[in-house]
Amino acid sequence: MGIPSTQRAAVKVGEGDSAKVEVKSIEVPQPAPDQILVKINYSGLCASDKSLLHDEWSFSGVSMQPQTHGVAGHEGAGVVVAVGSDVKDLWKEGDRAGIKWIASVCRKCEFCTNGVDECHCPKQINSGFSIAGTFQEYALTDARYATRLPDGVKDEEAGPIMCGGVTAYVACKRSAVKPGQWIVLPGAGGGLGHLAVQYAKAMGMRVIAVDGGDAKRDLCLKLGAEKFVDFTTVKDVQAEIMKITTYGAHGVVVTAASKAGYDTAPQLLRPGGTMVAVGLPKDSSVIAGAHPLLLCLKKLNVVGSVVGTLKDVEEALDFTARDLVHPILTRGNLEDINGFLDDLNAGKLAGRAVIKVAA
Repeated sequence: MGIPSTQRAAVKVGEGDSAKVEVKSIEVPQPAPDQILVKINYSGLCASDKSLLHDEWSFSGVSMQPQTHGVAGHEGAGVVVAVGSDVKDLWKEGDRAGIKWIASVCRKCEFCTNGVDECHCPKQINSGFSIAGTFQEYALTDARYATRLPDGVKDEEAGPIMCGGVTAYVACKRSAVKPGQWIVLPGAGGGLGHLAVQYAKAMGMRVIAVDGGDAKRDLCLKLGAEKFVDFTTVKDVQAEIMKITTYGAHGVVVTAASKAGYDTAPQLLRPGGTMVAVGLPKDSSVIAGAHPLLLCLKKLNVVGSVVGTLKDVEEALDFTARDLVHPILTRGNLEDINGFLDDLNAGKLAGRAVIKVAA
């Protein structure tokens, strides 16, 4: 395939809330022996991209690193156009590949070798954080950690599943909710939440969606939620959940990165229930959990969840290949990223934004 020497990319300019991206011409990188170069057809836009571009996590020391060259994005899907010399047995030009938040792991540490937990590799490299991401026409990634995209899953859907989909899927698994049991999803109409509704439904859980407004209600019910609780009209969300479930939910997955969501979640659980923290607030005062009295008397579990392993991503994609889970997409181009970031801040973005990157 003909590879140009330059490409279009959305590059971060400025800092903090006023930071923007500008579409610039930059060089096309060449793959190292263990890398592949992927022509990015579509890239999802994650709330984490907004947080990195706007320096929302700088209070914790988490900021885009210089080696990204200001290029964010970690939900890429496209076609392999160049293969490093050491990995020609794994990939060939023309193969479809996905690029994830975790672009590479060491494959040697305890977490990489235990077979279940490479997401915690201390030497991991992250797209859009410690390596240039997928808001560019051509992106590099570790050939041994890239995801092979299955037939039946379009690039525009595969991109958002690289992070949003697998994050929602793994969080549902972490909830330990069994088929036929109740799961509550605060922020159910959002980019992560609407995927969690579908995964939970496909996994046999009884879904109570919590969000605000008629549009979110209609979306959640259409996607498979059994009940919808509108926090803008229901005065006591906890009482409403108890009315539906009798003793409380078996699990709560907090996808909304809000203080209210985290404050309320433990109150919605029955004894032995599990709260899963997923949404990452920019407010450093937000705490996931409850007073020890409540935690102890109800024997509650509070766990965190972040993206998923290489195998988790394959499983998450399989739900789409089997026509069970589909991201609701708001489509745009590189030039639309700033507008999408504003919509994310305002809570107005429907479903998941996906960027058409390659011309």
